[in-house]
Amino acid sequence: MSDALVLRGLTKKFGDKTAVGDLDLTVRAGELYGLLGPNGAGKTTTLRMVAGLLKPDAGSIAIYGVDSLADPIAAKRIIAWQPDEPALYDKLTAWEYLEFISGLWNVDVKVARERAEELLKFLDLWDNRNERCGGFSRGMKQKPALAGALIHDPKLLMLDEPLTGLDAAIAREVKDLLQQRDKAGGTIILTAHILEFAERV
Repeated sequence: MSDALVLRGLTKKFGDKTAVGDLDLTVRAGELYGLLGPNGAGKTTTLRMVAGLLKPDAGSIAIYGVDSLADPIAAKRIIAWQPDEPALYDKLTAWEYLEFISGLWNVDVKVARERAEELLKFLDLWDNRNERCGGFSRGMKQKPALAGALIHDPKLLMLDEPLTGLDAAIAREVKDLLQQRDKAGGTIILTAHILEFAERV
C-alpha cells in the first residue's frame, strides 16, 4: 500500500504563535484518517497547507509522491478540500453547481452527469436538484458542497469538521458516504474536536 500523504517537519507560524510545529505525518492510501484536537490545535491550518491555500514556513508535503510545494498544480489535481463553511454559489441550483464544478475540473460531461446523479441520490438531494443553493439550510448546503468535492473523483479528500451544524439525518448520510468511499479505496482525512464523532466514522 502506497502513502497518500507524507508531511515532514511541517511548520506554520502566525506572528509569534506557532500554529503547526515540526509536524511529521504519514497517511496510507485507502485510510480514513482523523485529525483530533481542540479548536486552535492547528488541524485546519495543516489541511490548508496540504490543500495549497497556505504556504508553510518550513517542511515538505508529498501527496501520492507529488511534491506539492514544487508542483502545486499537479498536487491540486488529485485532491479535494471542503472547509467547515460550504462555499456555494447561491444563485445556482444544486445541479448547476455540480455542472460548474465538474467543468472546472474538466470532467467528461457524460461522466460528470452520472456522478452528479449518483451523489445527489445518495445524499437524498435528488428531489432538490433544481432548487437554488441560496435557499438551502446550513445543513443542506453541506450536501452539494460534498458532492462538488467528489465530482472529479479525487484520490485524497480532506474535510474540515464535516458534520458541524448538521442534523442527525444529514449527518448520517454524510457519514455513510464517507464510509462507502473509504471502502472503495479512497483516502479521506477529516478534522474533529469530538472523539465520539471520530470513533463513529
